[in-house]
Amino acid sequence: MVYALTINPTSFPAAKIASIGQIMNLALPLALTGAGLIFLVMTLSAAFNILIHGDNPDALKKAYGSITTAVLGLIIVIASFLAIQLLGAVLKTDIIPK
Repeated sequence: MVYALTINPTSFPAAKIASIGQIMNLALPLALTGAGLIFLVMTLSAAFNILIHGDNPDALKKAYGSITTAVLGLIIVIASFLAIQLLGAVLKTDIIPK
């Protein structure tokens, strides 16, 4: 015996997703928010280490390296977001006219 199962988009939210673009529209703002929060935590932690270990040159070098890493990571995340947005704008054009 075979049972058929119909998926209703109103009761099953995953059925509303029809393309990869919709998944990206959901995931990218969350990823950017997460990256911003990680940047904030790393920067505040490094600033706290600079305040606490101001007389230790090795700790200062480590804290400045942490700030540099946080800034570079944020730049990479923003650049990848812009690249995905550019790719989405380029691929949205119809290759075959209707």
